[in-house]
Amino acid sequence: MKYHIGKFYLSVILFCCAVVFSSFVRMMGTADKLAMPYKKAGLSNEQAAAHLLSRFTYGAKPGQVEEVVKMGLEKWLKKQLDGNLEDKNLDQMLSQYDAINISNSEVEDRFPQNPRVTRWAIRDGYLNKDSLNTGNNKYQREIIQNYMKEKGYRPLQDLYRQFFNQKILRAAYGENQFREIMTDFWFNHFNVALNKTQCASFVPAYERDVIRPNVFGGFEDLLLTTAKSPAMLMYLDNSSSSGVNVPMADQDMMSMEEMGMSSEQKAKKKERVKKIQQQIQNKKKQGGLNENYAREVMELHTLGVDGGYTQNDVTQAARVLTGWTVAPLGKEGYGAGSKALIERLGPSGLREKGFVLDGDFFFNANRHDNGEKIVLGKKFPAGGGYDEGVELLKMLAHHQSTAKFISKKLAVRFVNDVPPASLLDRMAKTFTSTKGDIKSVIITMVNSPEFWSEQALREKTKSPFELAMSAVRSLNAEITQPYELYSWINRMGQQMYYYQAPTGFPDNGQYWINTGSLLNRMNFGLALASQRIPGVKLNLPALNSNKEPESVEAALLTYSKLIMPERELGQTVARLKPMLNDPNLQQKVAQAAEQNSAKKDNNNSGMEMQSMDKKPAKEEKMKLGNGRKANENPVIKTQAGTNTMLAQVVGVIIGSPEFQRK
Repeated sequence: MKYHIGKFYLSVILFCCAVVFSSFVRMMGTADKLAMPYKKAGLSNEQAAAHLLSRFTYGAKPGQVEEVVKMGLEKWLKKQLDGNLEDKNLDQMLSQYDAINISNSEVEDRFPQNPRVTRWAIRDGYLNKDSLNTGNNKYQREIIQNYMKEKGYRPLQDLYRQFFNQKILRAAYGENQFREIMTDFWFNHFNVALNKTQCASFVPAYERDVIRPNVFGGFEDLLLTTAKSPAMLMYLDNSSSSGVNVPMADQDMMSMEEMGMSSEQKAKKKERVKKIQQQIQNKKKQGGLNENYAREVMELHTLGVDGGYTQNDVTQAARVLTGWTVAPLGKEGYGAGSKALIERLGPSGLREKGFVLDGDFFFNANRHDNGEKIVLGKKFPAGGGYDEGVELLKMLAHHQSTAKFISKKLAVRFVNDVPPASLLDRMAKTFTSTKGDIKSVIITMVNSPEFWSEQALREKTKSPFELAMSAVRSLNAEITQPYELYSWINRMGQQMYYYQAPTGFPDNGQYWINTGSLLNRMNFGLALASQRIPGVKLNLPALNSNKEPESVEAALLTYSKLIMPERELGQTVARLKPMLNDPNLQQKVAQAAEQNSAKKDNNNSGMEMQSMDKKPAKEEKMKLGNGRKANENPVIKTQAGTNTMLAQVVGVIIGSPEFQRK
């Protein structure tokens, strides 16, 4: 009888397990299955393809809408979500940059910061310390330059320029476009900045090794890897944060060694511990507990400003994360002070005493606060060491507030500036059920009707970087000097990698659009189309199979369709035609942009372009660059690089309000 009862209960348990497992499989299958409802929204295959390309690439290349339709929208998006397409052409372009793949240690050895170079030059007898106060800066610079050349050191600006160039080329030519879009998104979310000297050297490896490989994976992994990276540790000052306890390693030694000690030995030991405590107190006066990272990891990286935490939670979390710092990097780079300790203890000694050395990350047990902490109601018992920091970050990564916050940021980036609550709820549920699987959250977003609604189509505003990249992609440009585009992007108001606040660049149209920025965008379009940006070549006639448009109006309509496929362009063409009357348009725009570059006009978010021309000419009197009237049907020259009027037509399209939308 007992046997049969036991067998019955076992059957029930197995049945329940099977139900739970099948439900889990069904849930995961639903989360990962692409079922985009664009036809219910009234969109054709071509319109839906254009929408996908506008959101998940840096802009459609000529003929790419047709390619995506032919491949199948689901198959194309799946390949982009996998993010592992061959990129031989891009790899060949990037091979010219010798520093974009080097480690942080190699950066420290080959691209040392200026203050360090000066100290080394003094140490090696190239520079006299007393000469630093003479005021002869030119002489000092020459000596330091010669010193760097002899020692094989290179200026950091060389590294930065390669870093900027590779970003331009990846965005312009990379096959894994969605991965680059998401790299930009997560870098902005976990922002670090080159204008903070302490972290600047580590920013290139941060994007390459920490952000890019994790953009479609688990949010927990992304949070942990950013938390342990030198760039973030230095940027938000957690590398210098320390507790005020006697180090656990020394406490353990006291308890073990005191057993066989004489009173005299115990007194000496006590004196040594007292000395260590005094040193830690001194450190506290110099820096001590730093709450910057603990605050931002809650407010900006996970829970959000309204995520339910208090100032006490911030302080307690900062205590949990004390001792999280940067490992010794390079021969004489950052973290050299920990090198002797690491070498003395060795791998087994480090583990035994609670230290953790993991690549560029070092958990210094001697600087950790070993007391009990409570964060968001969760108790972290005393002596938790490194593991309690990992446990804290995992708790934050899977918090319900984090699910909502991350889902909203993704929806703001890819749907519109004010995404509907129905979409956010759906995405947050997927985030929770998949334990923060980013790819699944994106698929839920794309499978939702809100993504394909009228309120989403072309309702996002391009940042200057997105504008420049979509322009060169739509015109099939050949880029040989990427830094020239980087300079233009700065001029339009986005100095990439230099946004100082930990928030990253705002992701809304109002931030990017004002009178001055619109003029600079139009100026960029005209400069690009007329090939006045060095190292960026175009063949505008080739975009139209070298067919000659019959008139300026025909050129405007034809090239608008080529550059902005699958859009309703009637109003855009009507708005742009009067602008083409002015043969001095480029000069006027350039002058207006220069005058307005320092002004802010956030009320002008309607993106009206006619503010550049107080008296637009009537259409029937519109004259062309060769002196003919619009109704005289002029022949447009088609020689590449010599067609002034065609370049002006294309430049005006690039600078138009419609092209600013994605």
